[in-house]
Amino acid sequence: MKKYKKEIIFSLGILIAVIIWNLNLPNLPAAGQKTLALSLMTVVFWAAKVAHPGYVSALFLSLLLIFKIAAPEEVFSLWSSSLIYIIIGAYLIAAAVKSSGLGERIAYNFIIKYVDSYKSIIFSIFFLTILLSLLIPHPWPRSFLIMSVMAVVIDSASISENDGKKIGFAVFAFSVPISMIFMTGDSTINILAVEMSGQSLSWLEWLYQMGVPALFASILTLILFLKIFQPEKKVVVNKEEISKKLEDLGSFSTKEKRMIFWIALAIILWTTDSLHGIDLGWVTLVIAALMGMPLVGNVLEAKDWSNVPLGILFFLTAAVAIGRIGGSTGMNAWIASVILPAELPANIFVFALMIVIISMIMHMFLGSVIAVMGIAIPAFIIFAEGQGINPLVPALMTYSSIALHYVFPFHHLNILVGIGENNGMYDNKTVIKFGLPLTIIIIIVVLFQALWWQSTSLI
Repeated sequence: MKKYKKEIIFSLGILIAVIIWNLNLPNLPAAGQKTLALSLMTVVFWAAKVAHPGYVSALFLSLLLIFKIAAPEEVFSLWSSSLIYIIIGAYLIAAAVKSSGLGERIAYNFIIKYVDSYKSIIFSIFFLTILLSLLIPHPWPRSFLIMSVMAVVIDSASISENDGKKIGFAVFAFSVPISMIFMTGDSTINILAVEMSGQSLSWLEWLYQMGVPALFASILTLILFLKIFQPEKKVVVNKEEISKKLEDLGSFSTKEKRMIFWIALAIILWTTDSLHGIDLGWVTLVIAALMGMPLVGNVLEAKDWSNVPLGILFFLTAAVAIGRIGGSTGMNAWIASVILPAELPANIFVFALMIVIISMIMHMFLGSVIAVMGIAIPAFIIFAEGQGINPLVPALMTYSSIALHYVFPFHHLNILVGIGENNGMYDNKTVIKFGLPLTIIIIIVVLFQALWWQSTSLI
């Protein structure tokens, strides 16, 4: 049975789509019913990983067009927005920071200056993740860069296998909340959340509205980590070996100096987007393009385009399409009427609690951050619309509930990519041990958002 798991779930997904397609669902328009059938089939395929998400997404997008459920410009609306281009630019910039050696140099210098014990290693991972989230606008390359440095620390300090797992897990676990502090900390789901709300936020507005709750979530995650994962024995860091690694990098290369210039310019333009009025997507894309030009760039090469994952871009296109086409066909309104209570709770904290609990339950079963966002955010926005609540409130609360949540590795790609001895060194058991109590922190953070946004007048 296990051998044919993908084939069985593939057949089951098709069966679910056929049944829903032909059911008599009151108050759901025909186009909405077709969208629901294909969307649920797609989400089942994503959650069960029956194939690469790019192939699953391409199938969903094609079926929307074949059955004339939506026009091509609506199905592929993501490609006419700046979101897709900030993601492309972010992957290219991340590749350049890693290949230039600049991020590695920063990490080695930080460790030599501040690290001398297990606890200081954990703190160094925390602060390096915050620092590098400004320089590398995607959590995966950021985490692998920090992990490559931590592997040297683990080896040079003769850290035990169990303590090594804890250090490796810290790298990827901290990337989850810290990626939410800056809008470009995770240039995929952060901007996608705003896009799904139908509203707009500048880089500084994101920092104002989301930065404080995200920092709060990050600090609580750090405290929980130190409480759960304590060292087996005292750790003594061999700074001579770290210094040797730094020496091997030599003096600043021309490529690193150019990287410093381009990253500094990118950060300046990101943080001042409300002043110059240029969209973050075009800023990021033009910076990446100039980094590949002769004379002014020579930082990115032709091979660096291979770092842009086309399959993930199709995945995002499909996730956005579920939300947008679900809205235009009436699917989102129908889902909201079925899964949510008839009236919005009068108390904003009860409303926040409802969002976080329903979102985490959906995420437990569906497993995909983006897939759940695509279904839950539009439903909660419609639910809150009648009460005059800013759509950013339910959108960002839902996003936070899902983006911070994981119990098993497959619940969050930031955690999944670090699994295994050759990556973050940790296993499923480590993730579950941390993921279960993390659920309490997520509830606290979303309730804090309700309190914080009252002070910022978002609510």
